[in-house]
Amino acid sequence: MSLPGGKDGSEEADDGASSPSGGVEELAAMSPEEALNALEASGLFQGQPEELVLRLRLLVANGVHPLAALRFSEVPESPQERVLSSFDVDGIAQHIISQGCRRVVVMCGAGISTSAGIPDFRTPGTGLYDNLQRFNLSRPELIFDLDFFRSQPEAFYELCKDMWPGNYEPTPTHHFIRLLHEKGILLRCYTQNIDSLECRAGLPSASLVAAHGNFDSAHVIDTEPEKEVDIAELKAALDRGAEGWMELRERYGNLVKPKIVFFGEALPDRFSDLCRTDLKSADMLIVLGTSLVVQPFAGLINRVNDSVPRLLVNRQPAGTCDELPRGFRFHLEKEGENWRDAYFEGDCDAGCRALATSLGWYADLEALVTSNGSAPVEPAPWVSEPEARGGATTGDNSPAVNSGKRK
Repeated sequence: MSLPGGKDGSEEADDGASSPSGGVEELAAMSPEEALNALEASGLFQGQPEELVLRLRLLVANGVHPLAALRFSEVPESPQERVLSSFDVDGIAQHIISQGCRRVVVMCGAGISTSAGIPDFRTPGTGLYDNLQRFNLSRPELIFDLDFFRSQPEAFYELCKDMWPGNYEPTPTHHFIRLLHEKGILLRCYTQNIDSLECRAGLPSASLVAAHGNFDSAHVIDTEPEKEVDIAELKAALDRGAEGWMELRERYGNLVKPKIVFFGEALPDRFSDLCRTDLKSADMLIVLGTSLVVQPFAGLINRVNDSVPRLLVNRQPAGTCDELPRGFRFHLEKEGENWRDAYFEGDCDAGCRALATSLGWYADLEALVTSNGSAPVEPAPWVSEPEARGGATTGDNSPAVNSGKRK
């Protein structure tokens, strides 16, 4: 759809809706919430699908300006010269080696932790799902709803006890991400997961963006400024059951939870601080085990440049261009419609092992898996030792800092 107003805000929207007073420049100066309210009041969305407005509201709730979202959705992808010899893991591996990639960005979701044995709280018949049903959840996602947490904190605390770091071990996929770091070619890993298994596999925290938070820290809800609590203190309280968390609430004046992002909460600042420069400077994007339906995380795939190769490893296709703006094109069959996207259909461990094999790094990956991350790994031939040990950087090559952002 079209934005209201021309460059100076004097024109009407293409669909005939009147432009909000002041035009685009004034809208850009507003907060995301104010701008969306002004756009709705202008009648811009009349006749548009209700889903569009709902998506915009969700993005705005997570700090995305509606003008940025609307402008981005209108930018078509420019066809490029073919950059992959084949649209599979072999083509991806050949590109990494021939181009000497060293700014690989990885995006990952729940699929990378499946083989770790972490139970799915959404699937009937699993122990955790059945345990949570005694809390009368009308839908599983309520476990991450702040209002529900305020009224029935026991449900989320039950999940916390089961998911707490140390209860599960990293999968071969987690070790593959660590392998990319040791080879000196990983710029950053963006994860939707809260299990902290990336760091348990040995990935430095500077190389990780936990988009939905994790168990690294805790805070008191509904405090401004935010009041932090030692995560070990929360763990000790939860180990004592209801008596423990009730005492903790009494001590701090409200409920305490890990800094895991609930629906309606903003993603960590670290997410927004780093994703713009990381994705823009990436020379390869690898997406592992995510359905790419939760925004703004899913939108990261369209932030890389049009000529940057992208690989999806998942049990089913996701994030294709008929579902997401500038999404994956590996399903398009006409000549020239796909020039950079590859797809591995299967579980993440199999896909990562296949890619490691094509890169000639299978032995290194298996050494990390069998040693639980302690095996030494040599950098990629095109990466010097100092570069490989230098760690993640921001887009301007300055050292990464810990900051954090979700939807």
